[in-house]
Amino acid sequence: MTQHRAKRVAVIGAGISGVSSAAHLLRQGLDVVLFERSGVAGGVWHFDPRSTKDPSYPNELPSKGDYETKPESAYSTPPPESDDKEGDVEIAHAPPGPCYSGLKNNVSTRLMRTSLQSWPTGTEDFVTQKVLEEYIQALAEDHGVSSITQYHTRVEEVRKSGFEWLVRTTSLEKTALGSHLLERRWTFDAVVVASGHYNMPRIPEAPGLKQWKEAFPERVWHSKRYRNPRVFQDQNILLIGAGVSSCDIAKESAAHAKHIFQSSRGGVLDLPATFLPKNATRIPGIKSFELDASHHETKSESDPIPGKIILENGEELSDVHAVILCTGYITSYPFLAHLHSDTTPTSQADESVLVTAEGDMVHNLHKDIFYIEDPSLVFVGAPYHIATFSLFDFQAQVVARVLSGKASLPTHDQMREEYRARVEAKGLGRDFHSLRGEGEEQAYVAELVDWTNRDAAGLGVGDKMRGHTEEWHEANRDREEKLKWLRATKDQEKKKEAGFDTVAV
Repeated sequence: MTQHRAKRVAVIGAGISGVSSAAHLLRQGLDVVLFERSGVAGGVWHFDPRSTKDPSYPNELPSKGDYETKPESAYSTPPPESDDKEGDVEIAHAPPGPCYSGLKNNVSTRLMRTSLQSWPTGTEDFVTQKVLEEYIQALAEDHGVSSITQYHTRVEEVRKSGFEWLVRTTSLEKTALGSHLLERRWTFDAVVVASGHYNMPRIPEAPGLKQWKEAFPERVWHSKRYRNPRVFQDQNILLIGAGVSSCDIAKESAAHAKHIFQSSRGGVLDLPATFLPKNATRIPGIKSFELDASHHETKSESDPIPGKIILENGEELSDVHAVILCTGYITSYPFLAHLHSDTTPTSQADESVLVTAEGDMVHNLHKDIFYIEDPSLVFVGAPYHIATFSLFDFQAQVVARVLSGKASLPTHDQMREEYRARVEAKGLGRDFHSLRGEGEEQAYVAELVDWTNRDAAGLGVGDKMRGHTEEWHEANRDREEKLKWLRATKDQEKKKEAGFDTVAV
């Protein structure tokens, strides 16, 4: 076993992962600085009415993330001078997240409660984003995290030099003369990456999609920009993808849109078509986009995009006014660009790389947390399909105990061997971090608790980690029943499915 004691720790990101990590590190007596590029804690649950700019089509390389901004003239003629130049600078420095006005949790608050903070009395199982955002902000305030946070500060680069991590940041500062960026350099013993999953949109390379975007830049965009359904008033819209965000947009838009088409390739995580509103139709995956030769003559916003969409079953979809890509996100840490390999396929990752070309996982982490080649680089928030707040809180507790010397890591060879066994069992790619299998999340947490408590006993540390509560297990049983119903509903749909109706409007 190996100890990795630290004194001074950087935490990147003030969502639930970062705030929980900073709070537990402070509890263990470490010197902590949290960096947040926006002006508020809350992460993905903070609603900003502004929208980020759309990414390149297809998307940038994972190592660039959302730090690279495209030229304003990339898809259209240059716009007039902005009335809010400072706002443009802020958005470029800290692009707004994907939170939309109607966003709610789809995992019960009973499952998401952290060890640090109870929910306010009377909190329902499913609540608005505002309740979740305020919970994170209260946690930050009550546990001293707010006072050690550098807001409006983006981490530009993180590199190891000798025994220290060098962190370079830029902070957006406002003066009477306007906004400017102030660069600073910091040193730390360890770095906790808690920047979340939802920063860099994934843009598919569908034939013709780039041309549609170039011709109609405000009619084709990623769901990260979605804020309010009123933009779809009297339109026929196409949602690409059939996951949670797509179904949410469909339901919210039902009262405004003329008709909604939702394209699905039949993915395991697609929600049943019965979740869609009455004026929505589930259609197959998309083969290509085609523009009419006269598309440049279209001027009215009330006119549909002049072209057609070829579906995988050979049918055609036309008279569509807007295309929204609900196609997910790419794993990306642009401040760790040197640990990316944008040209290496996932299957060929070596023992040093974190992110490869597909951007679909984080390689070489011990228990989805510690970078095996240098465990003083730590990740909180990598797993998917879990009770986010509580799971990340467990990870944060482990991190704080390891970095404070109250728990030890296995040797490098032992961590490497465990990682290889997990790759063999789960395969590489996004599902490597998934804990959606029955009992997987509970088993993962039990491993973390058993490990740290075993070390606590051996090191004579008094306080021990506690695992899931009975309330959590009760709430999880409710979740499992709903998931069984969901799977049964999808199975029934597949049995009834004999093909798709003609979908041209």
